[in-house]
Amino acid sequence: MNYKNQNITVIGAGVSGKGLAALAHGLGANVFVSEIKAIKPETKNFFDANNIEYEEGGNSERAFKADIILLSSGIAPKSNFVQEAERRGVKLTGEIDFVAPLIKADKIIGVTGSNGKSTVTSLIGFMLNKAGFKAGTGGNLGTAAADFTGKDFDAVVLELSSFQLERANILNNFIAVITNLAPDHIDWHGSYENYVKAKAKLIALRRNDGWGIIQDRDVNAIKQALNVKDLERVITLSWDKEPEHKLAGHIFMNDAEKCAVLSLDNKIINLFKFDETDLLGLHNLENIAMSLSALYLMGADISDAKFLLDDFKPLPHRCHNAGVIDGVLYVDDSKGTNVAASATAMQSVPGRKIIILGGRGKGENYAPLAEAVNEYADAAVLLGEEADAINKALLNINFKNIYKAQDMAEAVKIAHDIAKPDMTVLLSPACTSWDMYSSYNQRGEHFCELVNKLK
Repeated sequence: MNYKNQNITVIGAGVSGKGLAALAHGLGANVFVSEIKAIKPETKNFFDANNIEYEEGGNSERAFKADIILLSSGIAPKSNFVQEAERRGVKLTGEIDFVAPLIKADKIIGVTGSNGKSTVTSLIGFMLNKAGFKAGTGGNLGTAAADFTGKDFDAVVLELSSFQLERANILNNFIAVITNLAPDHIDWHGSYENYVKAKAKLIALRRNDGWGIIQDRDVNAIKQALNVKDLERVITLSWDKEPEHKLAGHIFMNDAEKCAVLSLDNKIINLFKFDETDLLGLHNLENIAMSLSALYLMGADISDAKFLLDDFKPLPHRCHNAGVIDGVLYVDDSKGTNVAASATAMQSVPGRKIIILGGRGKGENYAPLAEAVNEYADAAVLLGEEADAINKALLNINFKNIYKAQDMAEAVKIAHDIAKPDMTVLLSPACTSWDMYSSYNQRGEHFCELVNKLK
């Protein structure tokens, strides 16, 4: 499509909004950026240098005066602005639909899921480059999808959030990975069913020769959101010897032999041995198995998995080893912003736990979180807006070793005082950080600073 001289409004000036504005400007459009919050100084400098007009602190009437309105990744479908734009009949386009047709890569790999999508995206990109491919990695992870347009890649690996997929109708990806599904962003999507429907779109948006990789336990939920034919050429993963669902192939996570294998086209492909990675947690073993399967489908040589995995650094705040003090392991999983993530971290990270929980909630039920705490933790330290709600869920199952903290400094001090050697102090809040911090990164960094002070 020719965008030259068209009036395009970009809603949002975060990473994806900035990328969309730069792309639309480069295509010759007259671009106006509208942001309801404050715009970062460096982003303003970029807009000024490129003669891109903008506003901050709200959406003015000018934002509606456009041929096309581009919605960056975090704009809710029921937001006042979106509803007003729809009432006025202005064309609304999501980030992915604007960007995807302009990506020149031979193959696009899309990764989504409730948890682990950043790790899998990074792993696939890292290992593809190590295997000799020219791969770009980004999307919801650091580099905006728009930054990959007009460049030649063998593959572009995109982390895609449910927000981005909500409005996506064009992608044509070769591999679709849904790492796992669990309730998340219910406040944004309105229901778990809507959330799953958005995630499942990634499977439906594949090329005809494309592949899907999903959890065996998620097949029924995905099936309800898709046409049955969309589950063709899909590989499942489970820790069972025989999967519940017979699809195109299966990843076997063999706990007895400590290895993962892929069964596909009447072949057994060795993926990796569990001792070939330093990443913490059972969930990371699943992440690696899915990633190596994607590489195999791309035609990469995966016979030396240890070489491919060597030097991969765990992403910050995702079950990251923050240090060992007096025989106690401190783990930063600040990215654990939903119940499923925190429950998985408690199950996956070694040792009995002192778990630090709380923050701003997403409208989730904390009963499953309480069950995980009861099974894997000796004590829970609660802070933030959801402390009382989590406390109630814990008391409902008669878990009483609960401590309240006013802030992270007090939470770390309490955990340090009660932890014994060979235990793990795990920050995995099951909530967003927005009541006390600007991001989960800032929360995790503060936790690590506090741990370093203890040393």
